Amino acid sequence: MSQSKAEMFAPEGVDLEHPNVARIYDYYLGGRANYAVDRVFGEKALERYPFVAPAAKANRLFLHRVVRYLCKQGIRQFIDIGSGVPTMGSTHQVADELVDDANCVYVDNEPVAVAHSRILLEEEEVTDRHCVLHADLREPDELWKQIEDSGVIDVEQPVALLLIAVLHVTQPGPNGEDIGPQAVARFRELMPEGSYLVITHGTADDVPDKRKREMAEFGKMYDKSATPVIWRPHDEIESFFGDYELVEPGCTWTPLWHPEETGENAPEIEFDSPNDSVVWAGVARKP
Repeated sequence: MSQSKAEMFAPEGVDLEHPNVARIYDYYLGGRANYAVDRVFGEKALERYPFVAPAAKANRLFLHRVVRYLCKQGIRQFIDIGSGVPTMGSTHQVADELVDDANCVYVDNEPVAVAHSRILLEEEEVTDRHCVLHADLREPDELWKQIEDSGVIDVEQPVALLLIAVLHVTQPGPNGEDIGPQAVARFRELMPEGSYLVITHGTADDVPDKRKREMAEFGKMYDKSATPVIWRPHDEIESFFGDYELVEPGCTWTPLWHPEETGENAPEIEFDSPNDSVVWAGVARKP
């Protein structure tokens, strides 16, 4: 395989022996911020489970639509946690198409994702309004302090907190238990009134039996990686929003959430049914 852009400037300490979920996701989206080990994993996954690539792209297009929607609601501050690598349109790029005063903080704990994002912002010369933090969502108070210290986000004013395809990646705590729900609950407390929480999450609920089996097998592939996944049912995903007020149409499959916000040049993704996207999505406002 040819050397990807990631190999050309691999940050010190990056694990080159094991596939990583952020870099594999970049591969599914057609990006180049991945290593040979990620591409081998990704190729095997797509060969056996071709539904994964369109599901990943539909998830990315949801991100684009939600940023457009929130800009129209007056939101100008975006915190993209688990942002991954800048492929197929990043949060700040979508916002900057609509407004000229949006600020964005990207957060990831994967060094390659952080390195690529920083290079992108430097090349675009937008580091006065956007920045990248190398941090972990499992430490919400420490992360919130880093966001405040960045000077990019005023944490006293409404923000949009994006958790896109992040929470179905297991977030192990000190004893190995998944502490994703606990971390999200703390973020809900920290966010000021008028803020929005945005979540997408893989689920096997209400999908065809064949797809349900494929998702179980697909999940087992990740069990062998450094980043196992967990497919939660709809009610558990919706519990992440706590007492926030869901934006219409409530939680739904990614292609069904405000399709009118789809960009003119967005690629078309064909699904036999919306549940083929296998990702449940929602947006909620803190009253």
